Amino acid sequence: MSSVDVSMKFDTSVNDIIPRTHNVKSFRFPRPKELQYKAGQFMFVTIKSGDEEMRKHFTISSSPTEKDHIEFTKKLTGSEYSNALETMQIGDGAIIEAPYGKFTFEGEYEKIGMLSGGIGITPLRSICKYCTDMQLDTEIALLYGSLTEGDIVFRDELAEMQKRNRNLKIVITLDHPSEDWTGYKGYINIQMIKKEVPDYMERAFYVCGPPGMIIAMENLLRDLNLPQSQIKREIFSGY
Repeated sequence: MSSVDVSMKFDTSVNDIIPRTHNVKSFRFPRPKELQYKAGQFMFVTIKSGDEEMRKHFTISSSPTEKDHIEFTKKLTGSEYSNALETMQIGDGAIIEAPYGKFTFEGEYEKIGMLSGGIGITPLRSICKYCTDMQLDTEIALLYGSLTEGDIVFRDELAEMQKRNRNLKIVITLDHPSEDWTGYKGYINIQMIKKEVPDYMERAFYVCGPPGMIIAMENLLRDLNLPQSQIKREIFSGY
């Protein structure tokens, strides 16, 4: 597998804005040919609000296999940065510095588990897309918690990937499901992991979400006697 150690900084502009849910959008930029990154890495994005420049880091939600664009996906929370993104239009400029981070996957493990909540799905979307496009034999079990059906980020994409990739299993649980919801309800728990990922001891687990969820998921995995060496984590602040 190739190693990506060199980051680059470049001026660019938005070439697509994709609504994912009622309060989540993806922002896409042309991908320079020389930009190489690993699934799960992040980038810094600097944008302008009036005369002020604001810089924030985001997971690259696109996959290295998607050659024509690089994308980040953001929950619009009402923060100053979010409000600037709300007004952003195609053609508006930005400065990107990438790639960074070690929350990555290139096929190192035969089996992986993923525990995610909310916008924490972004690096896992990149990894799932990478594995699907590369037709890797890696067995992936993704357990994803969301508030409601309308809050499931990348819902259609994940379903499509699962159709294409026989090694990808996606399980969604909702905090506030509708009466028609037939899947899991509530938070990811030990019983859910044991049922949906019975071979959990054989897997490396990628855990991504808000800080409180990360702590809860790490505690679950420890209660299942999973070694710390098999747990990888990425924390999202939401802002």
